[in-house]
Amino acid sequence: MKGSGAMILAVDVGNSNTTVGLFDLAGKLMFRSTLETSRSKTRDQCAIDLLGVFRLYDAEVREVTGAILSSVVPPLTAVFADTIGRLTGRPPLVVGPGIKTGLNIKAEIHDQLGSDIVAYSVAAMADYESPIAAIDMGTATSLSLIRGSVYEGCIIMPGLTLALEAMSERAAALPPISIEGHAQVELLGRTTEEAMRSGVLFGHASMVDGMLDRIEERIGQKLTVVATGGNAPRILCYCRHEIQYDADLVMKGLYLLYQKNTRKPRRT
Repeated sequence: MKGSGAMILAVDVGNSNTTVGLFDLAGKLMFRSTLETSRSKTRDQCAIDLLGVFRLYDAEVREVTGAILSSVVPPLTAVFADTIGRLTGRPPLVVGPGIKTGLNIKAEIHDQLGSDIVAYSVAAMADYESPIAAIDMGTATSLSLIRGSVYEGCIIMPGLTLALEAMSERAAALPPISIEGHAQVELLGRTTEEAMRSGVLFGHASMVDGMLDRIEERIGQKLTVVATGGNAPRILCYCRHEIQYDADLVMKGLYLLYQKNTRKPRRT
């Protein structure tokens, strides 16, 4: 990848994971890497992590000509912004109030909308047919409705891992379990662990299906549904709705936001 020219760095700091993506100027995603989010990391530790990602993918941080940062972890926003500026020599564009999105966001939620939700909504609006339900399955599961360029609103639900951890922590008789490495789960479990896996997987899928049914009933239209986030592949196979999986939805949205906010207007 070395010597490939100018690059755009996109960083999305989530509650559980931090995603790092590198785009060329044509908008091609050169790599996407996932790191664990730690609220206690210093600027130096963040710099070491980012440099390690660049080395892993044989990329040069000196070729970064612009950067954009999305963060839903306020204590880390300034840490990552300073770190990116230090490594690239350019302060990143930070997704927040005042940024150009192309979305007509309902006034009541405009200043409260998470930057990751803004990013995936911008990408969904650009790539999928309206009306769109865009779902991000991470620490929390967020479901957004976009019609044309209008962001109609959002539903936020407990995420898959969060629900699983809460169940084992709050119910003394239920053990901690993992959903990793289980290709197919039966609806009716014959052990406690099987029953818990069924509950969280089929339960989460039913929750998503139920919300989609309610939205379609309310607007009187069939939705185009797209999902992203680390838990999406575990859930979508149990959903009854047709849901497209787009692992890079947030990254693509960040690239589009960068372009919208840095592109120079044409002279007339």
